Amino acid sequence: MFQSEEMQVASQAAERLVGDPHPLAVRIGAPFSTDRGLANAVAPPPGVVDVASLAGFLRWYRRELLVPVEFPAIRRAWDHHARYELRELIDLDLRLAQDPRVRPFAAASRAVGRSQLRRLLPMRDQRLVRRYYEAVDCGRANGWHVLVYGVVLGLFSLPLRQGLQHYARQAVAGFIERAAGPLRLRVATCDRLFEEATVDLGTDLEAPCGGGRAPNLLICR
Repeated sequence: MFQSEEMQVASQAAERLVGDPHPLAVRIGAPFSTDRGLANAVAPPPGVVDVASLAGFLRWYRRELLVPVEFPAIRRAWDHHARYELRELIDLDLRLAQDPRVRPFAAASRAVGRSQLRRLLPMRDQRLVRRYYEAVDCGRANGWHVLVYGVVLGLFSLPLRQGLQHYARQAVAGFIERAAGPLRLRVATCDRLFEEATVDLGTDLEAPCGGGRAPNLLICR
C-alpha cells in the first residue's frame, strides 16, 4: 500500500528534521574510553579498524543500545507527546541521563537533540515543543536526540512502527557510511553489512510497538 501524498510530505519533513547522523557515529574509527563505571555488558567494543570490528560494533549497537534503550525511549516520548505530558517527558529525559549506556555519546546526543528542537520552534501551536526546549535551554532537561525523534514522530502523526524502523536503518547506514571511506569498503560489502545489521527488525519492534501483531499506530487528532 502506497503512502498518501500527505503522509509522504510529513515523512519527508520529519526526515529533514532528524536527518543528523547518530551521535555515536563520531566514535567510529576512534578508540573508546575504558570507563570502569560501565558494566562489561554495555561497554562499547574497541574502535572500528576493519570489516570484522565494524560488524561487531553494529551487533553491539543493536543488542545493547538500539533495542533496550533507544526504541523504548522513542516510544515513550511519542506517547508523552500524544498526551501532552510535558512533565512526564522531562522526567523521562532526566531518567535517561542516569543510564550508563548513553554515556559514550551523551554530549553528542544532547547537541543533536537541541539542534533538532531549535528547528521545530518556528512551527506554530506547538506548545509542548517550545516548553521542552525552554526546559533544555535553562538546564532543567537534556534534550536527548531519541526523545526529540519521538516527539517529531508524534508532531507529524507518523506511524510509530515505521518511524522506529526508519530510525534504526538510518543509524546503521550512518555508521557504515562513516567507516566506508577510511576502511575502503566496497559497495557490496556495505550492502551486506547493512542487511545483516537490520535483518528481522520487526521482531525487535514488537515490545516498543505494544507486542502482538505490532499494529500500524497513528496519532489521531
